[in-house]
Amino acid sequence: MPTTSQLLAFVLASILFIQVPGPSLLFTIGRALSVGRREALLSVVGNGLGLLVQVLMVALGLGAVVAASATAYTVLKLAGAAWVVWLGISAIRHRKDARVALNAGERTPERPGAAVRTGLLVGMGNPKTIVFFVAFLPQFTDPSGPVGLQVALLGLLFAVLAVASDSVWAMAAGAARAWFARRPERLDAMGAAGGVMMIGLGATMAAAE
Repeated sequence: MPTTSQLLAFVLASILFIQVPGPSLLFTIGRALSVGRREALLSVVGNGLGLLVQVLMVALGLGAVVAASATAYTVLKLAGAAWVVWLGISAIRHRKDARVALNAGERTPERPGAAVRTGLLVGMGNPKTIVFFVAFLPQFTDPSGPVGLQVALLGLLFAVLAVASDSVWAMAAGAARAWFARRPERLDAMGAAGGVMMIGLGATMAAAE
């Protein structure tokens, strides 16, 4: 099972990764700014459930591969590092995309079930987290142990962190609606900073033993 230092490193890496603007974060901000905090928070719950579906799928398929082959582990690590760097570059290149969140979402209130289902679909189809789970989670596991179970537990921890973070963003975006509307370019700086962090994170992944 992961050591305490591995868990701490995983939590830190996950928090950094979660803060990079992607489908889930932009969706959450858009919901909060357009239809309000309630629908945004319900959508966050659905998004978390979608992440758990991704985790289960990855844990079932990835565990056997990593446990059986050290080469597969190395390939996944390097491929994952490259993807994370690319995500960072993309975040910088498309840092202005976050402005779309000001007008995203639906303009009329939804029933609770509909808001949760909407978030579920976003979470299940989020390519950013699929890449993270496939390429990043194995680096925080013990290859001699039950890798699939470890991936599942780490994925569950990631989902909890993501729900907590997105909930904070939903509340903050709802409260700062007027502030963002006055100067939408403030979101650009957030996207660029997140991209730089992701590039550094990817380089660290590639260099790690």
